[in-house]
Amino acid sequence: MSVIDLNTPPPDHNFSIKVERVETADERTVRLFKDLVLFLTAIAFVSLIAWLCFHALLSDATSADEKKWAMSILSAATGGLIGYLIRK
Repeated sequence: MSVIDLNTPPPDHNFSIKVERVETADERTVRLFKDLVLFLTAIAFVSLIAWLCFHALLSDATSADEKKWAMSILSAATGGLIGYLIRK
């Protein structure tokens, strides 16, 4: 076994020391539950906004300006989704 003096590393060599805390099973469960709740809440809000926009587009009682507003939101959401899926 070779011994390396950390005060003078060999030429063309670097070293790093990393201290990490190990995540316990309970912490992992809480983190995953929090992520799941956040994801489901976001999906619910996006679905609600999309439903409101589709309702505004299909309703005869909405004005032309409201339909333009709804189309703008749906276009932005569609563009964001496509951009997320393509990742560019």
